[in-house]
Amino acid sequence: MEHAMPIDFATLKVIWWLLLGVLLAGFAIMDGFDLGAAIMLPFVGHSDAERRVAINTVGPVWEGNQVWLVLGGGAIFAAWPALYAASFSGFYLAMLLVLAALILRPVGFKFRSKMPGAGWRSTWDWLLFAGGLVPSLVFGVAMGNLLEGVPFGFDSELRAHYAFGLFELLNPFALLCGAVSVAMLATHGARYLALKADGSVAARAASLSRWTALAWFVLFAAAGVWLALSGFGFRIVSGAIAGAAPDPLAKTVLADPGAWFDNYRRVPLTRLLPAAGLVAPLVLAVAPRARFPVAQFLCSAIGVAGVIGTMGVSLFPFLMPSSSDPSSSLTVWDASSSPRTLWIMLLATGLFLPIVLAYTTWVYRVLRGRVTVAHVEANPDSTY
Repeated sequence: MEHAMPIDFATLKVIWWLLLGVLLAGFAIMDGFDLGAAIMLPFVGHSDAERRVAINTVGPVWEGNQVWLVLGGGAIFAAWPALYAASFSGFYLAMLLVLAALILRPVGFKFRSKMPGAGWRSTWDWLLFAGGLVPSLVFGVAMGNLLEGVPFGFDSELRAHYAFGLFELLNPFALLCGAVSVAMLATHGARYLALKADGSVAARAASLSRWTALAWFVLFAAAGVWLALSGFGFRIVSGAIAGAAPDPLAKTVLADPGAWFDNYRRVPLTRLLPAAGLVAPLVLAVAPRARFPVAQFLCSAIGVAGVIGTMGVSLFPFLMPSSSDPSSSLTVWDASSSPRTLWIMLLATGLFLPIVLAYTTWVYRVLRGRVTVAHVEANPDSTY
């Protein structure tokens, strides 16, 4: 006989939905400034030394930051296996594109400064730019497709079938969401460079961040208006029981324009999330360029968390809605692992997540201070 869990099944599902949001926000904030710094690389460095400064602000920390992506993928695999199977299969080509782009980063960091030729280094600079731009764009496009609904479904034996390919994902609304992601992470990366780099690199990053922040504000507002005026949205009308055993086909879902705004009406406090996603970039667009770099970086991080949170609250309880067969949509209530799995994972997370946070804090404390041209030129063999 299976022992009763200290936390009921429905509550465990909600806790893991919140934890998944924390992990995705952690990835967007921590690895997001790495991606953003790579996007800004060709524009903040006008000389080889200045570009090396930009690279060395993220070179020592990018691997640790990318752990958040691994944790997010692991959480989806263990807590939401149906979501993992459906999304990683349906978005297979898009994820291969992201993986190829992410591989460019460590290769670029290692090989870019191994040879002195200007052509060699310029090529790697643009490859690093692509390594930041492509994942930022694809992640945003994926979020846009979730809001629209993904054309997939399950047969009676829960075998998934898909009615889309890579190019079908690149529709106008999804591309707008991709542009939001690029502008947001470029701003976040620029604010990190303004905090960690020195001299001209920091000044250019601060200046450019005002324009990318303005683009972030305008694009995010446009996406919200588009969503409000569109026919996007789904609602569960019967069959979903919060504490029931997972069964994606045991419910009825209907398309319902405007349903993505329901949770903001039910819980007014959640309106702080889209507000953060709008106010933060607006503040960064008008703030003095060279003053309060730590506060401006934190403001950027709050805005990133607001955008990620807006996505999660809008969809809840959906994880991956289906536009072609709405009742096959995966939700928090019917796509989870067993209660025992969720409980054991929660214990492990409670043990190891504080260790990860403590180690990350220690690393950034050790690496505090700005990266300068003088330091890079004086240490050619120990810097990137």
